[in-house]
Amino acid sequence: MNNLASALLLSLLPPNAPFFRLVLDAKAKGELEQVDPQIKNEIDRSMAEIERSIMREIELNNVRTTFFEAIKHLIVAGNVLLYLPDEGNMRAYHMDRYVVSRDPMGVVRKIIVKECVSPDSLPKAIQAMVSESMSGTQKTVDIYTCAKVRPDGKTEIYQETQGMPVPGTKSVYPKGKSPFIALRMIQVDGEDYGRGYVEQYIGDLKSLEGLSRAIVEGSAASAKVLFLVNPNGTTRARTLAQSPNGAIREGNAGDVSVLQVAKQGDFSVALQTMSQIQERLSYAFLLTESTIRNADRVTAEEVRLVTQSIERQLGGVYSLLSQEAQLPMVHRMMDRMQESGQLPEIPDNLVTPTIITGIDALGRGNDLNRLDVYLQGIAQLMGAEMLGQYVNIREYLDRRAAALGIDTDGLIKSEEEIAQERQQAMQMQMMQQMGPQAMDAINQNVMQTRGAQFAAGAEQQQQGE
Repeated sequence: MNNLASALLLSLLPPNAPFFRLVLDAKAKGELEQVDPQIKNEIDRSMAEIERSIMREIELNNVRTTFFEAIKHLIVAGNVLLYLPDEGNMRAYHMDRYVVSRDPMGVVRKIIVKECVSPDSLPKAIQAMVSESMSGTQKTVDIYTCAKVRPDGKTEIYQETQGMPVPGTKSVYPKGKSPFIALRMIQVDGEDYGRGYVEQYIGDLKSLEGLSRAIVEGSAASAKVLFLVNPNGTTRARTLAQSPNGAIREGNAGDVSVLQVAKQGDFSVALQTMSQIQERLSYAFLLTESTIRNADRVTAEEVRLVTQSIERQLGGVYSLLSQEAQLPMVHRMMDRMQESGQLPEIPDNLVTPTIITGIDALGRGNDLNRLDVYLQGIAQLMGAEMLGQYVNIREYLDRRAAALGIDTDGLIKSEEEIAQERQQAMQMQMMQQMGPQAMDAINQNVMQTRGAQFAAGAEQQQQGE
């Protein structure tokens, strides 16, 4: 479970790289480019700076640690509730602390959270009322937080305790920017809650547990050494028990025997069945080391194909978590930073966050593999020289960078820069071929031209005066 949770965490929240990209509306981008063709680069740089600011805020608020805990609950229980307050770190609520109600389309309509708090943490206005209803031994009070989605899409949040509303806790959040994020591992239509990942493999898990227990108990019984002595024989049990190692005693070896379980055949069947179940579970929980065949000639390409086939089986999980976890987290974090003044106001109808990890990363990874296989096939069939003749190298570099999710701004030279460098190289080559005398003549002509331009400028200035 820890291995699968770590793999999901690294895919959904990759370190040192944003898991989303801010995309400007195509119509608005086209209108801006008509006004200024160079504005596209400015927009991209501004968007990239906002993305980095949001990622810094996510790292500072300890989101990664809480999200890892939430993923583990999703794998086992299938449900978890995230809470991202207006200030402070994110928190995860387990299934025994909240309930959720969804509409037939799976959209959250109402969430109620139960917490046990000290009466001293409540507002003074209701501390006296709460104290009257509490017993002498009671030291905590239950407080309920309700998040209800209104017909206009906004989320209304308020708190109650002891049947009384808590003053100053009512607030309203814009549509899609609620601080509560209810997550599901596997969606089931018509149900308020999701299903856990381990539920799909509960049969193998129980079988493996039973076989492991049987083998452990059998191994303990087999490890017990017990000598049996024939009561009618000449060898006495006391003689065996009191004799030290290497001692010489009178007796008959036929009077002594060792008790054996003699279950090696049954244990081998159990071990073989366990190995098969472990291989299936290793494949399900992304333990790639157990799924790669044990042989002398295992190529790196074979290892890569096995790893990709394992990751592709989580495509459905990536799709659901990207829509119910990553996107709401980005919207909520942007709303928090805008309220605190860390980000400028960004119109929702013009700028949209797009997830670039998870299922989208898998799709781009497949595009990269097909592109590489295509070019390798051309090189093998027609020769490497044909690649330079028919393949546009610049387009290949752009497509490969897009498949890997790399920003090539400032990394790959533009066509203008390449042409300028070629022109400079040709000039240098011509100068070297012409020799020093020609160089002096060229420099002299340049100096004369500059002198004439300077004299003409001075004459124009005198005439103006």
